Amino acid sequence: MGINSNRVEHFSGNPCNETTVTISTDAMPPLEVHTVCLPPHQTTLQKLRQRFSEIFFPDDPLHRFKNQTWFAKLVLGLQFFFPVFQWGPSYGLKLLRSDIISGLTIASLSIPQGISYAKLANLPPIIGLYSSFVPPLIYSVLGSSRHLAVGPVSIASLVMGTMLSEKAALGFLRLGFVIDFLSKATLVGFMAGAAIIVSLQQLKGLLGIVHFTTKMQIIPVLSSVLRQKDEWCWQTIVMGIGFLFFLLTTRHISMRKPKLFWISAAAPLASVILSTLLVTLLRSKAHGIATIGHLPKGLNPPSSNMLYFHGAYFAVAIKTGIVTGILSLTEGIAVGRTFAALKNYQVDGNKEMMAIGLMNMAGSCSSCYVTTGSFSRSAVNYNAGAQTVVSNIIMASAVLITLLFLMPLFYYTPNVILAAIIITAVIGLIDYKAAFQLWKVDKLDFLACLSSFLGVLFVSVPLGLAIAVGVSVFKVLLHVTRPNTVILGNIPGTQIYQSLGRYRDALRIPSFLILAIEAPIYFANSTYLQERILRWIRDEEEWIIANNGSTMKCVILDMTAVTAVDTSGIDSICELRKVLEKRSLQLVLANPVGSVMEKLQQSGVLEFFRLKDLYLTVGEAVADISSSWKALP
Repeated sequence: MGINSNRVEHFSGNPCNETTVTISTDAMPPLEVHTVCLPPHQTTLQKLRQRFSEIFFPDDPLHRFKNQTWFAKLVLGLQFFFPVFQWGPSYGLKLLRSDIISGLTIASLSIPQGISYAKLANLPPIIGLYSSFVPPLIYSVLGSSRHLAVGPVSIASLVMGTMLSEKAALGFLRLGFVIDFLSKATLVGFMAGAAIIVSLQQLKGLLGIVHFTTKMQIIPVLSSVLRQKDEWCWQTIVMGIGFLFFLLTTRHISMRKPKLFWISAAAPLASVILSTLLVTLLRSKAHGIATIGHLPKGLNPPSSNMLYFHGAYFAVAIKTGIVTGILSLTEGIAVGRTFAALKNYQVDGNKEMMAIGLMNMAGSCSSCYVTTGSFSRSAVNYNAGAQTVVSNIIMASAVLITLLFLMPLFYYTPNVILAAIIITAVIGLIDYKAAFQLWKVDKLDFLACLSSFLGVLFVSVPLGLAIAVGVSVFKVLLHVTRPNTVILGNIPGTQIYQSLGRYRDALRIPSFLILAIEAPIYFANSTYLQERILRWIRDEEEWIIANNGSTMKCVILDMTAVTAVDTSGIDSICELRKVLEKRSLQLVLANPVGSVMEKLQQSGVLEFFRLKDLYLTVGEAVADISSSWKALP
């Protein structure tokens, strides 16, 4: 074996400038041992600027403005803030025709759903139509999705109605500050539980019950249904079951044959019209069927004068707004990106947040409640051939005509139809396939899903969310405080090192224990990692004794997945090195990333480790250290 050059122990400058070591033997081709680099020097201000830029501006929105004239920058600025300026100049009659068809189609769905969801939120039905007029107009100017149909949605309506009625629990739990921890698994369980709760709440309308519980849990709801059997109205039950069967059948047909989407899209409005005619013609015999009653005509009345920033319920309003707002943003952006992927275009998350936020701010000043992109209406919009957000304008125009001229026609619309429409809409939120997939892939995710589901059903909506968030946070803490570590072996004939437990071909390297740490090293896990590494060493020594292996001399930590380290982590590494030195074991770090190297250098640990204990890869560490042992007399 020959060593062609020497590495110099020097860290005051950039180690990459130092000479590499070339190791060659008869058994393997020459291998260069590269020096581990420090990252380029940056000031604290530069680091903060880069970090904040990656957090808040990952898409580098100002890149397009470089080297442009002032007029071009003005146009680009308008296109950035108002996407309508991007597609507007090329808009034509062909696109308009498609948008008119899709806009009228989703209007036929949004009008009955808007009225229904307002009742779900414990608001006057007219608020649902108000919320289907102003917000879609705002979104059509600011939104970046071509297919997102905005308006009231069932989940936000349920959460809003529930949280406003459960002020004490919300104030105690302060859920508005932990809602960010909702994972996909949590939302699957939450939406399934909410769908069942919403459906059970509609038993009031389906059975014609007048005195019904205000609680949302499954046991009080079912108890109330059984206690009020004397209020059940057989005419309401017959009409409800009949139209519910009709709506579910049309939904099933459209799901089986997507080209027939218009059947389920038109079914709610057709049900409203038909049931209203039936009650109008048979009102003398169907006096037991409750109807909507009077709805005022006219445009959205202003409500900015009703915005109060004080009072007993101010804190409740803020928390409810935070929770429903985040849920609305999450749902709206997710729905928009789903349909954008089908048409191979991008939805800008920042623009969507701004569009959804501003349309809700405008809505709060025009008698609306929280709105976002609806999956069901967006799916209808997509299948109807929508080309741009003009379909939202067409929908809003149809709602405008309804508000101005057609409101008296809803006087005899039975409440049971609204209940049937809500049940049909929310039943699709029960995603049992996703729950089964969670069970197969990740048991902790399934536990979060199940906790959310049962919490919503048996406790309450906000407490169910809190329980699920707690499980999700526990999972995060478990991964952070108990990161994975694996023992590595060499794949014969290569310089690749992989888990011994995962790859049967991987072989132990005599006298070496090679461990991979698969997480950042923080104060929360540094003590555990130190103890776990010592346990790996103990287990390896026992294996050596049992298999008559070579005496362990060196422990190599593969730091490839260690993306960050704090002061506690650095102290833990230093302490581990001291413990191993007392046991005549060498500690080597392989491939520490730039930020870790910088922390080690700033803390003075690099001088403590010396250059020979830092390597770019595990393969180079094994080759170089093995050669140095053979060179010893």
